[in-house]
Amino acid sequence: MKKILVPTDFSEEAEFALKVASQIAKQHGSEIYLLHMLEIPMQEADAVNAQADVPEVMFFMKMAHRKFEEIMDSDYLKGLTVHEIVKADGSFNGIADICKEHGISMIAMGSHGASGLTEMFVGSNAEKAVRNSDVPVLVIKNDHNDFSIDDIVFASDFKNDNKETYRQATEFATAFDAQLHLLMVNTASNFTTTKIAHTRINEFISDYSFKNYTITIYNDETVEKGILNFSKDVDADLIGISTHGRQGIAHFFNGSISEDLVNHAKRPVVTFKI
Repeated sequence: MKKILVPTDFSEEAEFALKVASQIAKQHGSEIYLLHMLEIPMQEADAVNAQADVPEVMFFMKMAHRKFEEIMDSDYLKGLTVHEIVKADGSFNGIADICKEHGISMIAMGSHGASGLTEMFVGSNAEKAVRNSDVPVLVIKNDHNDFSIDDIVFASDFKNDNKETYRQATEFATAFDAQLHLLMVNTASNFTTTKIAHTRINEFISDYSFKNYTITIYNDETVEKGILNFSKDVDADLIGISTHGRQGIAHFFNGSISEDLVNHAKRPVVTFKI
């Protein structure tokens, strides 16, 4: 959790993510990399990267730096190391490349939530960042004056290809000294007995030393509803889900669980790449 990337379009929701990132940074001694990606035509982007004097492009660059200066004066960033990055990149590779270049540990992003991941900020790049990010992506929808994580719901079918995401989830929980609530949702069309489910989960986690967890088998109409309802029952601070990378968040659980989980969850969501 040493380096947190926060993409911003200088909107209110983007600031919600930055405020959360600042709280995490103060708790863990992290550095923040504040990124603004200029959405400009490719030929002009090439000019920026070549440091050419293109009046329109230079105007937007200066505006971005001016807004950065305003943000840097915010009280919640005082005492923190914040790096300013402005990139002219029309593809999601800009975010992925920055993560690799700077050794980013986590991405924190703002989202409207109502219209899905495509409404995350920095345009459609955000959804693609979630799909392709090798580091956890924390999705923030609301303002959090006191962001603390004590209870994390980790929902899974607990099959072998999800083990990598469980490892990431245990590291995340350890960093925040939080309890993991391991959740398997039963539906009428995909039912597993409690005994078989417990056996599968216990075998799944047997290779890991993490002990601060609970196990719940939850029955509901759909997996999405089960996750949301159980998270409400335990008053979870965070919901953890898996993504298959290029196949997108819709392929959560090796299937086609819709993006409604992210859209409808009022709580913060963190994605882990399988």
